[in-house]
Amino acid sequence: MEASTGRPVRSRMTGPQRRSQLINVGRGLFAARGLDGTTIEEVAAAAGVSKPVIYEHFGSKEGLYTKVVECEFRILLDSINDSLAVEAKPRVLVERAALALLGYIEDRTDGFRILMRDAPPSQPEGAFSTLLSHVTARVEHILSDEFSRRGFSSADGAMYAQMLVGMVAMTGQWWLDSRTPDKRAVAAHLVNLAWNGLTGLQKDPELRDDA
Repeated sequence: MEASTGRPVRSRMTGPQRRSQLINVGRGLFAARGLDGTTIEEVAAAAGVSKPVIYEHFGSKEGLYTKVVECEFRILLDSINDSLAVEAKPRVLVERAALALLGYIEDRTDGFRILMRDAPPSQPEGAFSTLLSHVTARVEHILSDEFSRRGFSSADGAMYAQMLVGMVAMTGQWWLDSRTPDKRAVAAHLVNLAWNGLTGLQKDPELRDDA
């Protein structure tokens, strides 16, 4: 559609469309500069809006940042929860959870950088720490059942869940910048160490996600 001047008429965004646009713009800026290093003016300029538009939708820069974190938190948590929700052997579940985290890092690098950085007001303990707590609770249940089946103390499952999730999380942080080897190889080596221990390491580990 064109006006009488011959210039194209820009369609006006709906409220949800504008919010989504601002969240996407904010994600990129916050990932690159952090919360404190990003100004509301920069967000407005990048989005092509005035500052009051941002205030209207989110109340403040911190409000926008919190929404960005909440969106990324939910995407990653849902991905990991989905990987642990299927019926499979514990080792395969660990493989899938590791791949879910690495896949998120690969596909949503900006989101992961934000989760690793500044804590939003809604999660003063840190978004990534909060997420790991949720995941650890799920893994603890899996390990407790496996420990009981093998005649070990099921109570130890809680401790080993912390170790396992922490190992995967730290490896994910390292892989964020390394990106080599590929995510499947990294996941295979993670599970190799977690499942076989140092004395039982296999030289060329492979995933068993077809089990």
